[in-house]
Amino acid sequence: MKQLLKSNIVWMLLFLLPSFLILNTGKNCFAREDTERATRIYQGIDVSVYQGEINFQQVRRSGIEVVYIRACEGFDLIDPYFEQNYRNAFNAGLKIGFYHYITASDPDEARSQADFFYSLLDGKTIDCYPAMDFEQFPDLTREEINEIGTAYLERLQELLGYTPAIYSDVNNIETIWYASLSKYPLWVAEYGTGMPQSIGNWSDWSGFQHSDEGNIAGINGYVDLDYFKDSIFIHPSERPAPAPEPSPNPNPTDLSYTVMPGDTLYSISLQYRTTIPELAAFNNILNPNRIYPGQVLKIPDFSTPVSTYTIRPGDTLSSIANRFDTTVQTLLALNSLSDPNRIYPGQVLRLADDPDNTFYRVNSGDTLSGIATRFDTTVSALAERNHIANPNLIYAGEILSIP
Repeated sequence: MKQLLKSNIVWMLLFLLPSFLILNTGKNCFAREDTERATRIYQGIDVSVYQGEINFQQVRRSGIEVVYIRACEGFDLIDPYFEQNYRNAFNAGLKIGFYHYITASDPDEARSQADFFYSLLDGKTIDCYPAMDFEQFPDLTREEINEIGTAYLERLQELLGYTPAIYSDVNNIETIWYASLSKYPLWVAEYGTGMPQSIGNWSDWSGFQHSDEGNIAGINGYVDLDYFKDSIFIHPSERPAPAPEPSPNPNPTDLSYTVMPGDTLYSISLQYRTTIPELAAFNNILNPNRIYPGQVLKIPDFSTPVSTYTIRPGDTLSSIANRFDTTVQTLLALNSLSDPNRIYPGQVLRLADDPDNTFYRVNSGDTLSGIATRFDTTVSALAERNHIANPNLIYAGEILSIP
């Protein structure tokens, strides 16, 4: 009886062995095929507010190497966990990318949303190409969708100085996106398969979101799981060159800068703690991407009163008007605006032509009491005028209306 049992077991193993080999070959086919296209495959996730608090140290220990973080949605919605996720992922040593869920309905809105996304990336360490997530198209034709996507990607590339990426599901890749967009790295989503079944007009993929029900240590609940190739990482040759040292200025009260080869308005804005829109407005530059060596730029002086305001995420024209003791109609007229609802982060507004209406841009190290003393007013008056709940909490770059 035992001998018969052993014999049956042997024959069963011999019968099952070919099937096992076939299944095992299929399982490893994905890894072998991708190894031919890329140096290696990186295990990744993508996260947003929906994952809540994340322990990125545990995430890293679980084998995850890359994380894409949702930065924002539309014109002005910043993911509540954006900064926290970035800081903790960076400290955990993960490779980091960001994505933007866009909601534009025309090319102008697309470019404005690209400006918003870019404004949030300033000063951050970015390893992966920033990605456009455009997947909802109410009442838009295929041509309109591609015009919007193209406008967004082109504008973002102008600002970044290198190419962005596209996140899309397989269905939209097959039915929506034109071949002209295949020059952008592709991050494709398809679940329940070891390989994307289609990548449309693309010759290869750089990212593959293969599950939305992943379980990773350090995250409560489900998280999206991804494979990434080397081609998702920003190539060193594409990164902007380090900004040169500012030219010596013999008169520090008369700030100016002579543009050097390799300069961009972005690199200059970093040197002088200002913004691209402020520099462009201050120097009457219509195209922020067109500056040339030898050009002399005037630099806004942070220590003097100002009469402009750079719109921040969450601002509305009415909130700006209330803050600076003016009206929406006045702001519309001063800035040649026709629609009070069409403003965007980074846009510079003129505040008033009245010389008695004084504003001050907060410098690093400033205190509300120090500013009050300088302008012969009080802390309480400044706090009331500027709707400041905590007089000990002001930040560099903030513009205060002086009573």
